[in-house]
Parts: sequence; C-alpha cells; structure tokens
Amino acid sequence: MTGGSAVESVGTASVPGTEWWRSAVIYQIYPRSFADANGDGTGDLAGITARLDHVARLGADAVWLSPFYPSPQRDGGYDVADYRDVDPQFGTLEDADDLIRRAHGLGLRLIVDLVPNHCSSEHVDFQAALAAAPGSVERAKFHFRDGRGEGGDLPPNDWTSMFEGPAWTRVVEADGSPGQWYLHLFDSSQPDWNWDDASVRADFERTLRFWLDRGVDGFRVDVCDAIIKAPGLPDWPHRTKGVVEPIDGVMPPMWDQEGIHEVFRSWRSVLDEYDGERILCAEAWLAPERAARIVRPGEMHQAFNFRFLEQVWDARDLRRTIDESLAANDAVGAPTTWVLSNHDVMRHASRYGYDGPVELESGVGIDDPQPDRMLGLRRARAATALMLALPGSAYLYQGEELGLPEVTDLPDSSRQDPVWERSGRAIRGRDGCRVPLPWSSDGPSFGFGGSVTTWLPQPTYFAEFSVAAQEEDASSTLALYRRLLVVRRERALGSGRVEWLESDEGVLDLRRGSVRVIANASDRSVRLPAGSVLVASGPLAEGVLPSDTTVWMAEED
Repeated sequence: MTGGSAVESVGTASVPGTEWWRSAVIYQIYPRSFADANGDGTGDLAGITARLDHVARLGADAVWLSPFYPSPQRDGGYDVADYRDVDPQFGTLEDADDLIRRAHGLGLRLIVDLVPNHCSSEHVDFQAALAAAPGSVERAKFHFRDGRGEGGDLPPNDWTSMFEGPAWTRVVEADGSPGQWYLHLFDSSQPDWNWDDASVRADFERTLRFWLDRGVDGFRVDVCDAIIKAPGLPDWPHRTKGVVEPIDGVMPPMWDQEGIHEVFRSWRSVLDEYDGERILCAEAWLAPERAARIVRPGEMHQAFNFRFLEQVWDARDLRRTIDESLAANDAVGAPTTWVLSNHDVMRHASRYGYDGPVELESGVGIDDPQPDRMLGLRRARAATALMLALPGSAYLYQGEELGLPEVTDLPDSSRQDPVWERSGRAIRGRDGCRVPLPWSSDGPSFGFGGSVTTWLPQPTYFAEFSVAAQEEDASSTLALYRRLLVVRRERALGSGRVEWLESDEGVLDLRRGSVRVIANASDRSVRLPAGSVLVASGPLAEGVLPSDTTVWMAEED
C-alpha cells in the first residue's frame, strides 16, 4: 500500500466562516465523576472549575456538562426536579456562574444539558398533577390516561420503558381509589412532559433564556426525538433499542414524530437572539438520514452520530457509515458530529476488546465475559485517531483521553442505574462508565477528592490510568489525544472533504487535505507509503503499519 490512487471524494461537512461548532471538539463532563472539591465523594461544580485547565490543555474547544440541577438522582440527574437551579450536592448558582466565567477565561465554551422529554416525579408541576383531578390543566402537562380493561386495570397502551418494564404507572387518586396512568418512557420517577400543552413549551423557553442569560453557549438536548408522541398514543408491539429506524415503513409512535421540528425551530429562534453563536446539539438515536433532518437550516446545529458509535472495529462497516453520514448531512448543509463514548454506553476502550458487537448500555459484571483490555485500548486509540481526522465536530467523554476502561468488576451492591432494579437485576446498566476519574496515582480517591470513598467505587488499577501517571509519558493515551488535537487544529482537519484512496482489505486509506490517514483494522501489518509521520495511535515498525493502528502522515511532494 505505497501508492494511493484516489477512487472517491465525499463530504464537505464544514464550510469556512465563524461557525465554531462545525469543527469543534467538545469534551463531556459528568459532574458527579469529574472532581470533588468539598470531599464528600461526589463531584461538584467547584471541582470542575478547579480542574478545567486539564480540558483546555487537552485542546478541546468547549465543554458539555451533564445535568447538575436539583434532582433525587434516580437516573443520574436526568430526573430533573428544577431546571433553573443547582442541586446542593453540586453547589450553587454562584458556583455555576464561576464555572462559566472560568471556562470562558480559558477560551472554552460551555454547553449544558436540557432534558425536555421528562422530569422528576418530584418536580412541582408533577406533584400538582398528582393532586389534581383527571382532566385538569395540571394533568394536561403530562400524559395522563384512563386505563384499559375492566376497571381501567390495564395500561393505556402496550409501550415498554427504555429501562425495562411497562412505560405506564397507575396513580392513586385523592380519594384513595385506583386512578389514571401516566406515561414514562424511562423510569417511573421520570414522567414524560406533554409537548402538545402550550404551557410546557413556554416554560422550557424560560429555561433556555435563564441559562443563556447566565452566559452558557448552548444546550445538549436529551432524548430530543421523543418529545412529541403520535396522536392517540397507538400500540407499538416492538422494542426500540439502539438506533431507531422505521419498522415496515413506520416510525415508532414515541420517536421522531414530525412535530419535533416545530419545537426545534422555536428553540433555534430563541438562541439566534443571543450573540456568540449559541448552539443546540441533539441526542437522537436515529439513522444518519433521519438525524440529518434535525440539523436542517433553522433547527439544531449538531446531532450525535450514534450509528458511528455503534460500529464494530471493521473497515468496511466504518467506511459505509462515514460515507452515509457525510452524504446525509451534506444534503442539508450541516456538519457530522462524531462520538465514540459517553455516559450512557460502554467505554470504547473496553467494547473494542470484544470480537463483534456488544450491548452498549447493558453493562458488564465480574461474572460476565471480560474484554481484552490491551486489545481494546489499542483499537480505541486507533478509532479515536480515525474519528478526529474526519471533517465535522467531535465529542470526547471524560476519561477516554486517559484510556479508561469500563469498570467491569463494580460490586453489584454499588449499582445505581435504575435499569438494574427494573430489569430484576438482569441488566447491570451504565454505572461502569461513570466511575470517578483518577487524577493522581495515590492518595484518597486517586486525587478525585478528599474522601477515601467515592459515590461509585474506583478500582485499584485506576492508578495506572491517572493523569499524573501519564503526564510525563510521551507514549501515553493522554499524550496521544493532546497531539491529535494539536495536529487536527494545525491542519484544519475539522473542515474539508474526505478523499478515499485504494487500500488493502481491512484498511481505510483517506486523504484529508495535506494529511493522509491510514487506519489498519485488519489482522496483519501493511506497508506505509512515503511521507513523514505526524502522529500514530501506536508504535510503528520501520515502514510498516501494525494491525489496529492509525497513522496521520504528511505526504511527500
């Protein structure tokens, strides 16, 4: 593989201009697990502020914070009790203001989570709905329905929860009698808002303005494709896990309904009133052509590419997804937003340690088949190097720059993901990717905070993955990420086209402007073309690219 004839060129993904979000690298922080300033074993906003220089030094353009709002934490903060305040365990609104100022002082934009599909059952509006009568304006803010069958003893339809079990829970009315049912696509403590109600829309607009006025640079929008349900809430006897696609030509009635776009356009009009290019990023587990509809002009700016995240380490599958994603987004003039890990899925340093696909959100326990940690990290580094060479934006999940594996030996007694109990303790869930970060190789909680214990226990082997352990190691995963982001910026890899070159089976060979990118996903080494190495995901032999390695090269004239 020394030549490299061009066979195809696809994807503009980004256009010149001031639209920072088209090529940005955005770093996700899960507040409970990033850094703990007050020593209670749980991360907080002050801890994030104190450690934010790590993200700036990494080379990211922005930070996305998972929820830090008041919450009973039944679903890691995605059960929001108050959208316009800070949970005391994370700090205060003043701490949030300090964090925003610190981020901007470091040249980082700051994005926060918006959770519009559901709230906590402790939200004041839901408590009012429980106290009100059927047919009331209070209940109209949610999906309350009479049950089916004799006495209304059966749920209003057959929908199931994403966290297992039914998607409906029956309430007890004020007089003590069995009453109506309410819809929750997730845990029973997370009732779904009814976006057909004008007061719900108005209140979320107030939430947008509240945070925009405080200086945030945008919102990552949780489960945004579920906010509008099909009229009548018709039965749907299928489960929808992973990327949502039509079945027999019909989209599931709880996902990707046409009415979502009107809401997105209204939000975009609010953001456009503010300076500094505030953005919306969609979390929507949709196929590329469906996700692209969300980022049409006047709607959201970005939508996560979960089809790319789901791919196994296979050259043919990866190329197909890259091509389909770029084509779908190019058709609407939007960038593709690449991602490999987040707080909901098995870390890619572990899932690539398996042969074949894995259940991304199901978790792994000590008695389950274990990933090959060395293989997984080698492939994860190669996959990240491929991703960061592609045009568009990219999101990184805290700890992946350290090569952190999924914690697969977490004690079951420590698990907090609601799917663990709702599944009858059959599905362990997402806790394994949420364990607090190691900053030092020793000391209480490896530098996470002053407490010896943390809200999820850290394994002893986290010491070898700590920031301190990797700082002075030029071959470390942290050093690799820093180098990738420097070269990505210097060579403007976030914009431009992908030019595919002829390659061996199992190898991706592409030209990105002045950079040639070769990802070897085969089980053999391949010869390298002439040129100087800019960065490689792993050690290179003389003139040879080993298996499970990606290299960026400056080609010789």
